[in-house]
Formats: sequence, structure tokens, C-alpha cells
Amino acid sequence: MTRSIRIDLFTDIVCPWCLIGTARLDQALATLPDDVEVEVLHHPFLLDPTTPEEGQNTRERLSAKYGGDIDAMQARVQSVARDAGVPLDMSVQPMSYPTIKPHTLIRSAAPEQQYPLAKAFAAAYFLEGKNITDNDLLADIAAQRGFDRDAALVLIADENENDTTRAMALSASQQGINGVPFFIFNNQFAISGGQPLEVFQRAFRVALGEEALN
Repeated sequence: MTRSIRIDLFTDIVCPWCLIGTARLDQALATLPDDVEVEVLHHPFLLDPTTPEEGQNTRERLSAKYGGDIDAMQARVQSVARDAGVPLDMSVQPMSYPTIKPHTLIRSAAPEQQYPLAKAFAAAYFLEGKNITDNDLLADIAAQRGFDRDAALVLIADENENDTTRAMALSASQQGINGVPFFIFNNQFAISGGQPLEVFQRAFRVALGEEALN
């Protein structure tokens, strides 16, 4: 008999810890037995809803928001990412961009395509240094993962659809989700952040009823 786990996942494309968290989730998924099916449903979250359309230098944004040693901050993220198997180099992508349009495509994708599409956008942004506000880039990536390219272009040009995405992201914040990545398992419990592999493996055991939550 097949056993199932549902994960409601909140991430933002421009969040490096989300890149790490999903890499660790993938590692944990690979350790599950064949009789377990996992459905990952993606939800929009905006790290900074005020990011201008033309983008903003990430180092300047971080310095203004947090102060401190930005080099050390980014070096730590890179180190943790590489430990998770992600070849992250923060210098590849110096800019932060608004993420409404890619989120609109992700939430509009078929359920089984949402997670792969979100990871593809994040890889294009972080690992290839792409501008993820570029409509043609977004449509190309979406077309590689089940979308009709022209339909994708129409979707991200529709301000009603983008407003819906903004409302969903705001709702997530109003529900108390104030940091990402954020993973909800079977609508029962949640973990957040780029957790170690072992944390995800334990979450799976709890979700399957093999281990108590506390």
C-alpha cells in the first residue's frame, strides 16, 4: 500500500537559504522507500515586496537592512550551500529582483510541476546569474517544464494574476510565516530554514506516523 506525505512549501526565488533547504529536502526525498509518495505544493513568499522592477544590488540591500560584515554573511551561506551540494557563488548574481512573475507561473503550474519549476527559476537566478524579471527567460524555463510558452507570457503580463500572487504572499506573512524556506508536513507540523538532512528525515518519519512529534 502506498503511503503519502504532503508538503506545503513556502520559498522565494531570491532566497539563498531556500536553495539550501530544497537541496536538503531533495537529499531526504532520495532516502525514502519506494512505497512513499510525496506531493510538494508551492506557495509564494516575498522576501522584500519593495524590490524595484529594475532590481537592487544585493550587497547594498543587505548592508542597509542588517549592517555588519556582508562578506562574512555571504561566505557562510556559500559554505553551507556547498555542504548541501549546491555550488553557490554569490558573486555570480549581484542583484536582487522582484519575484512576483515567477511566483505567478509557479502557483499556476500543475501540482507536480510546481516544485521543479521553482527550483529551475532559483537555479537560473543564483547559479546562472539570470534576471528573473525577464519575460522571455521565464517563459523559456516554464516551457521546459510543462507550460505552453505563449500562455506563460500572457499569464505574467496579466496584472490581475500578479495581484493574486501578491495577495497570497501577503496572506502567508499574515498567517505568521515570516521566514523561508518554510515546510508544512501533512497540515500537522512545520519546520523552517535550511535544516540538515537528518531533520527532514525525522520529519518524514513523523509524517508517516513512525515517530512521535515530541
